[in-house]
Amino acid sequence: MIYLMLTILIITIGLFVWGKFTPDIVALISMLSLFLTGILDTKETLSGFSNPTVIMIAALFIIGEGIAQTGWTALAGKKFVEWAGKSVPKLLVIITLGAGVLSGFVSNTGTVATLMPLTISSAWSIGTLPSKMLMPVAFGSNTGGLLTLTGTPPNIIASNALVEAGFDGFSFFEIALIGLPLLIVALLYFRYIGYNLLPENKTNNKPVNIESTLHNWIEAYKVHNGYYRLRVRSISPLLNTKIDTWNLEKNFNISIIRIKRRHPSVLKKVPQFIEFPDTNTEFLYHDIITVKGETEDINRLMITFRLGLLPLEPITDELKNNLINQEVGMTEVIVNPNSMLVGRKYNLSKYFNRFNLQLLAISRNKQPILDKEITVKSGDAFLIRGTWEHIEDLKKQHENLVIIGSPEGMAKNVENLNYKSFIALGALMLMIIFMVFKIVPGSIAALLSAGVVLLTGCVPISKAYKGISWTSVVMIAAMIPMGIALQKTGTAQLIASGLVEYLGAIHPILLLGGVFLLTTTFSQVINNSATAVLMAPIAILAASSLNLSPEPFMIVVAISASTAFLTPIGTTTNAMVMTAGGYKFMNYLKVGAPLLFIFFIISLILVPIIWPF
Repeated sequence: MIYLMLTILIITIGLFVWGKFTPDIVALISMLSLFLTGILDTKETLSGFSNPTVIMIAALFIIGEGIAQTGWTALAGKKFVEWAGKSVPKLLVIITLGAGVLSGFVSNTGTVATLMPLTISSAWSIGTLPSKMLMPVAFGSNTGGLLTLTGTPPNIIASNALVEAGFDGFSFFEIALIGLPLLIVALLYFRYIGYNLLPENKTNNKPVNIESTLHNWIEAYKVHNGYYRLRVRSISPLLNTKIDTWNLEKNFNISIIRIKRRHPSVLKKVPQFIEFPDTNTEFLYHDIITVKGETEDINRLMITFRLGLLPLEPITDELKNNLINQEVGMTEVIVNPNSMLVGRKYNLSKYFNRFNLQLLAISRNKQPILDKEITVKSGDAFLIRGTWEHIEDLKKQHENLVIIGSPEGMAKNVENLNYKSFIALGALMLMIIFMVFKIVPGSIAALLSAGVVLLTGCVPISKAYKGISWTSVVMIAAMIPMGIALQKTGTAQLIASGLVEYLGAIHPILLLGGVFLLTTTFSQVINNSATAVLMAPIAILAASSLNLSPEPFMIVVAISASTAFLTPIGTTTNAMVMTAGGYKFMNYLKVGAPLLFIFFIISLILVPIIWPF
């Protein structure tokens, strides 16, 4: 049975290295092989799909999507880029350090799920590729877990094993005595060595550049010619009347895009912004009305209704800051030759109003059209505004209307925050508090926070499922049975006992090195928690038999269980960045092997000094 287990393990690793099949397919093949050979029963084979870790990972992807959809990712990415300037190495250090520090207090998977979207965005913004940044985030989070006792499960397992054996456990920050030097070394490694070893994979996850997109629209539609902001004065006839009273679109040929309420007494009763005024919307004192129309018509409107004219920001900023947010956006629509609109005359403002969308501009052959009622031709382009949801609905209902770009992608890159932004951040903080104080299990904390994100609409349910990396989730779930099989067959125990016994007879440093190498070997292919559970009693037994303190050996178990740098399956964090970075199995081996060797040497030098034998 042991030889059969080793054969399946070697073939599985070989398939991962080969790269012919996707990681989730390889993991499923491995899982089914364990069942068909009789090593595992049905319950054990499928145990990974009910494992709390797998459920937690899926929930963390949703929380990360909530942070991205509500503006925090774009805002943080902007700050990261500002701090880094044009320096890619500086951005690399900032992101890796951020991952390390955050993972000392949040789960490694939670850290990567949170930082992954902004890492991708920051990488593209500064002129590099996500593949140059994502692996450092994963490795940085693994290393940062060594800053606190609760930073990663192996730390807790090692400490609890000491307590159960009659020794004192580790204090909350004690492990940081080795964790902090290792994190600094990881930063220096990626700054001067690792970055050059990382691949340049051109993935398709480039975020939408809002400034560039808006600039193109301004040029194509001459948008800057028609937007004005008007203030409702106390002497205006519009005051306390409804829009349909005046029929402004017909009589003045203008469109009301948006109304901002400004009077303090009014704001207590109504929202600050009315994004899509309708015929029943009432004008109130101090309202700021964003309108679109010809200059002559705007002048006539201002004189007739005694309105004040307010200065616009530069038009790109005006559109971005006042007409786009996490819920409301703009997009360009192109008429396909097969569209039912072709050849028919429409009042396009009324037509798009049926879909709860505003028509902002029309262009034909790259020339703006001022008339709203036109006979539609193939290739006509419309600039429209509406909620991201209604824009997506238009895309679904009109297969022959081409939505240019990605409204969903643009939504993630809006930096302006709203109340949902703070709900999403609160959900993340709630998860952190639950985990730090162990109020509920980590998987339940993640599910509760994901539930808040979904139920409050921070992420629509339809988009939540799209935000989960199912390849990563399935691969992790299918690989968990491998760890069970290694322990069930006695394969891991046999190898560990023989190696530790042989090295321990020579010198404590060699025994320490043997524990490190064996633990890190197992951590490359099985869950780091399972690795720590497996190695903890063996390390304590070996140390006690030689009358040595078990503390340095347990610290090494905790460190080496978090050094799964050679494979994408060693830790959840490695698996999470694999698809987004376009990494292959060999990329992990190439980048991770030198870092693992450095960690090995530093651990053998520092651990016996800090925790003597």
